[in-house]
This record gives sequence, C-alpha cells and structure tokens, in this order.
Amino acid sequence: MSTLPQRIAALSADRLAGMRRGIEKEGLRVLPTGALALTPHPVALGSALTHPCITTDYSESQIELITGAHRTVQECQDELTEIHQFVHRVLQQQPGGEMLWVSSMPCMLPTDETIPLARYGSSNPGRAKSVYRMGLGHRYGRRMQTISGIHYNWSLPGVGSDEYFALIRNFRRHAFVLLYLFGASPALCPCFVEGRQHSLQPLGDGKRALYLPHATSLRMGRLGYQSDAQATLAVSYNGLQGYADSLHEALTRPYPAYEAIGVRNPGGDYNQLGTSLLQIENEFYGTIRPKRTVHSGERPLHALRERGVEYVEVRLMDLDPFVPVGITADTMRLLDVFLLHCLLSDSPPDTPAEIAELKNNQHLAAERGREAGLQLMRRGQRVLLTDWAAEVLAECAPIAATLDAAHGGEAYAHALTAAQATLAAPHSTPSARVLAELQQQHDNDFTAFALAHSQSARDILMGQPWSESQQARYQALAERSLEEQRAIEMADDLPFEAWRERFMAVEQLG
Repeated sequence: MSTLPQRIAALSADRLAGMRRGIEKEGLRVLPTGALALTPHPVALGSALTHPCITTDYSESQIELITGAHRTVQECQDELTEIHQFVHRVLQQQPGGEMLWVSSMPCMLPTDETIPLARYGSSNPGRAKSVYRMGLGHRYGRRMQTISGIHYNWSLPGVGSDEYFALIRNFRRHAFVLLYLFGASPALCPCFVEGRQHSLQPLGDGKRALYLPHATSLRMGRLGYQSDAQATLAVSYNGLQGYADSLHEALTRPYPAYEAIGVRNPGGDYNQLGTSLLQIENEFYGTIRPKRTVHSGERPLHALRERGVEYVEVRLMDLDPFVPVGITADTMRLLDVFLLHCLLSDSPPDTPAEIAELKNNQHLAAERGREAGLQLMRRGQRVLLTDWAAEVLAECAPIAATLDAAHGGEAYAHALTAAQATLAAPHSTPSARVLAELQQQHDNDFTAFALAHSQSARDILMGQPWSESQQARYQALAERSLEEQRAIEMADDLPFEAWRERFMAVEQLG
C-alpha cells in the first residue's frame, strides 16, 4: 500500500494544474450606524434568483457573492475582489448609504420577526426559496441565520466519490486546525443571544460585547449552526451510498416538532416546505459537504446519486475582518494544501464513536481553541491540540513544495510557514487579534470594532482602480439576470401547491 510521500510524488503537474477552487461569501448589508439594513436587495445588483455571482442567502439583507471555479488562487482572489467593488458601488447609492459587514457574527439586529426573509420573485422556484427560509426561521430562529461565512469549493481531476469521501472523513478529523488558524469570531453583539441561554462572558461591562476568552470561532461552536433536531442525525461519510441513505431518511422522516408547525398556517400562508427533519438537502449543516452541480429543477441528492461527487464545499471558514474581501490568497493556498493532505492521507472508515468524538473536538476548538494545554480526543486517546496540529502541518510540507513546483514560485511554502508560525504564537491568530483590538482600540464594543473594519474595507475597495468596461459588464449581468427571472415567472404552468408537492415528492430524491 502506498504511503503519503509516495502519493504526493505521484501527483503530476498537469493534474495539479487542473485543481479548481471557488468562493461563496456571505455578508450582511448594514447602515452606517451598524444596524441591519432592512431595504430590499438593490435592483441594480440584479436578480437574487438568477444572477450567477450576486445573490442573497437567508435574509434579504444577507448578500452572497459567488466566484467561478478558477485554476489559480490569484484568479479566484481577483474575481472576488471585482465582485466586491461592484457591490460596494451599488450599496453606497442606497438610501442612507450601506456597506458590507465584515464579521461572521451579525451586526445590531432588530427583533427576530423583523429580520427580513430573502425574496426571489413570484415564480414557483422563487417562492419555494422564500418558503424554505420561512421554515428555517420557525425551526432555528432568524437570528441564527444571519451568521455569515465563507465556503471554499474545491476539486481535483481524477478524484472519484470514494476518494472525496475519504477526504471528507480526514477533513472532519483535522478541522480543528483550520478553526485554530482562521477562526475570527471570538466575540459578538449581545443582541445575538438576547433571551437565549449561553455560557458567554461579558467583555468589559458586557453591554456591548460578549465573548469567550480562548474562543476561535463562536460561529462554529454551540451558538452557531447547531440544532437539537439535527443532533439526532449521525451521518456517516464512509461512502456515497451510506451518506445518501442518511440524508434520504432525514428528508423523508416526519419530525413531530415540525409537524406541529405545519406546512401552512390557518390563514393559508406557508410556514415551511415540509415537515420532515430536513426540508431540503441544504438544511443539513456540516463543516464540509460533498457536492454535484444540479440540473434545473433537480434535487441535490438525486444529482449526487446519479452522477457522484464533483467537488467538496468547505463550510467552516469565518470571514476575516482584517481583509477587505474576507479571505487572503495565502489562506486559500493553505486550504489547497490542507485539502490535498486530507485526500492523500490514509482515511479509515468513521464510526459512531468517532463521529461523537469529532463533534466534541469541534466545539472545544471553537470555544476554547487557544487555551494553553487544551487536549482533544484522537481515537480515544487525549492529545494536545497544538501537538496534533503541528503534526498535520509538518506532513503538509512536501505537498506545499509539490504545488510550488507545479505553479512556480514559493507561495504555497510561504503560506504553510505562516500557518506554522501562527500555530506557535496563539496571540497572532485572527481570533486573538480581534479580542485585543476590541479591548484596546474600541472600548469593548463589538459593533464599533466591526463597523470600523467594514468602513475600512469599503474605502479600500472603492479606492482601487475600476474601469468603465468592468462597470458595463456587471450592469449587463444584472440586467440579464432580471430578464431571466421574468422569463421563469412567465413560464410557470402550475399552481404553487402543485409545484411544491411535485418538488418535495420522495421520487425526486432518486
């Protein structure tokens, strides 16, 4: 059986050149006061239903920016920057002037029911997207859905479903490394947990910020994308069949608490798309997902079963508030190296015991990751987080060297060296820097900290060169997306309820 060094050596430059990465980045639209913008998604940005790179996520106020799949990190970073530049130009024309919030944890929020759900027009697919979000609000509360992050979509030629699932198992084992290195949400606005039980501590008097002293990513801890209902899901990643079966059951099993909510309220308005444990596939929260491009009207689970895994979606990355577009090129390079390490390393099958162990490790790394002497569990044995992380990064060195040989230069080696330096100096992590700046420069005021960096990001992006041809291209994309939305609305040939029943039918899952 080949070893990790042999597998690395077997990677051809051509194959590495075929590696693709793309970004999906969420961010809230906010007012200069730091309050959530409650205006509709700006028409000048185009249709959230059909635009290829500018849409909304949970809330009408939560913009999602999407790059294509790129051959190089620099191309990906360039497109992400360009989309940001256009969006900021539109947002500053909004009433009162709006900007993008640079923190993963939300701005000052209104009452839960006042947070606006995303709207996608009057077509059946558009209405379904809004009803799905209404369901999320009923199930988890609207505040939880305003958390924002970065998804890193990644693929390598010649990788089959079994290998992608092996990668996913190793990613889940070593996800704590990324939480430690890149977690940037150790504090939040007290409005986020109002009326909820939590274990956060006051920063200063606690009126303007709550935190955990050694947290890396509250977003990925118990306060983030968690739910008691989904805690009953023990999804295995030992292969496509088992994963698909687990998801199929969650999509078809009635869940009493959601049955009590009902699909429609007594007035006939929709509460949710369905009453099963998951309404649709995207409701399943995880640190990483197997993905396949879907055809129009196709369910994601059907696409996976029919055509296998096409790429993975890394979902645990916080927005970096110190960077105008939320992620650096070096962070992307480290992710490339890390994902190759997950792919090429031995990956034994997971077990229910290990799945529980990994969930606990995730919470420990998210909530106490920088704590000196913190231990995680590795196959039933205690191990220092820093020792384990150092082992993983050391094994990544030949992978970084191989990528540099394929691309030219030393950028991947530099990114890995920077990660190792961060591991050795907890005070240099983004989470520690956020807390230090909050206390030293912003008088323990989370909103003041995030607002200052949001304004700085806007000013930097607005100050960069922007051509008439770039403006024209993005305006044309926006106009075309609006035309496409109108065409979809004109083509509807079923009442919404009939369309919903067909879309949610078990046979659609394959």
